[in-house]
Amino acid sequence: MKNVLAINGGSSSIKFALYEANEVLRKKFEGSIERIGLPNAFLRVKGIDGADNFSKDIDAGDQKQAVGFLMDWIEKRIGDDALSAVGHRIVQGSPKDSETQLVTKELLDDLYLYEALDPEHLPQELMIIEAFIYRFPDTPQVLCFDTAFHHDMPRVAKILAIPRRYEAKGVRRLGFHGISYSFLMRELVQIAGKDAFPSRVILAHLGSGASLAAVENGKSIDTSMGFTPSAGLVMGTRCGDLDPGLTTI
Repeated sequence: MKNVLAINGGSSSIKFALYEANEVLRKKFEGSIERIGLPNAFLRVKGIDGADNFSKDIDAGDQKQAVGFLMDWIEKRIGDDALSAVGHRIVQGSPKDSETQLVTKELLDDLYLYEALDPEHLPQELMIIEAFIYRFPDTPQVLCFDTAFHHDMPRVAKILAIPRRYEAKGVRRLGFHGISYSFLMRELVQIAGKDAFPSRVILAHLGSGASLAAVENGKSIDTSMGFTPSAGLVMGTRCGDLDPGLTTI
């Protein structure tokens, strides 16, 4: 039996789901470790098996301890050799990361260069990947980039109002929440029908992190976020776009 684990590592949580992968994916359970770094961290799981419906307090002083607990629980639940693949949501890809990719040392080395651009997420995501490599060295891991959906935006939407020499170095509007937008597009097409679906739509990802995207014929043509997830709309922990004149006050 093939089991595929999907991981979404955040700044204070790790969300996950395990799928049985045969001809179609079948979700066996999903869950999360919440409040990482706080005294009242907990693991919550919901699954098709009644034994997988529970919530329990755990010791998770940091992300490393939390992912260790998660891997221990998964091994006990499905066995130490039953994990066929792991997929990770990666917030900040590089300008060249336009497709889902298998984890390699070269890819990780490239991503470490971008840690400072998203210090709330990317360092934790890379640590989780390294932890799974250490525990399950023969299990392939796949990275899905939140920036990939916007990779092929028109150049007028990608360039920033700064000297062009920075564009040559890869500084451009990357856009984020792409995995969420891809899901929204699939769901909207399924509901409306491919023939009836409008060619141009505005999508909104609204939560603690928030952004907008303009989509034409299924392709992103503009988005509110920029080179990092900080630009655009006001968010839970990000100010969004600010007038540069505020620095003179």
